[in-house]
Amino acid sequence: MTLLSVESLSVSFGPLTVLDDVSFTIAPGEVLGVVGESGSGKSMTALAVMGLLPPGGRIARGRAVLEGTEVTALPERELQRLRGARMAMIFQEPMSSLNPVLTIGEQVAEVLRRHRGLDRRTAHNEAVSLLRLVEIPGAERRVDDYPHQLSGGQRQRAMIAIALACRPRLLIADEPTTALDATVQAGILDLLRGLRQELGMAVLLITHDLGVVADFADRVVVMYAGRVAETGRAADLFARPAHPYTAALLAAIPRLEGPVSDLPAIPGTVPSPWSMPPGCRFAPRCPEARPGCTAAPPPLYPVAADRAAACILHAGAIA
Repeated sequence: MTLLSVESLSVSFGPLTVLDDVSFTIAPGEVLGVVGESGSGKSMTALAVMGLLPPGGRIARGRAVLEGTEVTALPERELQRLRGARMAMIFQEPMSSLNPVLTIGEQVAEVLRRHRGLDRRTAHNEAVSLLRLVEIPGAERRVDDYPHQLSGGQRQRAMIAIALACRPRLLIADEPTTALDATVQAGILDLLRGLRQELGMAVLLITHDLGVVADFADRVVVMYAGRVAETGRAADLFARPAHPYTAALLAAIPRLEGPVSDLPAIPGTVPSPWSMPPGCRFAPRCPEARPGCTAAPPPLYPVAADRAAACILHAGAIA
């Protein structure tokens, strides 16, 4: 059974294509991690699914389907009814996403009143319950605090409370632990893990932190320069990366054991949308590159059961 299906999704800004032929699925209750360097298209994918593309952005091809509803084809009024109710998103930086002139309780209650039709008092009481659910101490008092009165971890928990107010079927978490210290990060991940089990929701986790993905995700989509480079179950992908880009990302993770040495790095940078190389977009940085890599963008070749990689090294692989 599929909860969300993203099919050949491409996003353009004028003549520039920033997402190209992105496809993946999420099952009910599943955690799908989306990883890659900055500029790989992770957040743009989430914004396209939510119908929140920046001005000038448009769906050039493809679609996203949530429980049978093609969300990328809905008019804005219908999208507003869907967002927050059936799918919700935690944005990267809570301090810039929360309204500084409204209390945390007012911001949680707004979702409840809009989507569930609760009156002001009932919505306030439910907001307190949601702050307890996300483990904010003293929820009865903190519900009347403003965002600047909360710590970074508490603001992130408040964002999660807003996103969970209507018990969505899909939660999109865009870098939910960015700028948090290690102990707070672990607490946020434990919270999301528990809420996933309690509410039965699926999570689309966007992050550059491979450690977070290894700890939390069931399956992984690796993105590079607006395209999918590799997909597979998290354990398999980490044990046996099939795409040279995935292998390079894993090689760059600091190791605690063994002698101290220089940290491996991927040479070069992610290409900009207006200077994409021909063929495989990773070819200019790839240690495995060969002449055929520049001929055409490679499709996702099946590597094994539930595994695929967009690399000509696997052109003859059999699923």
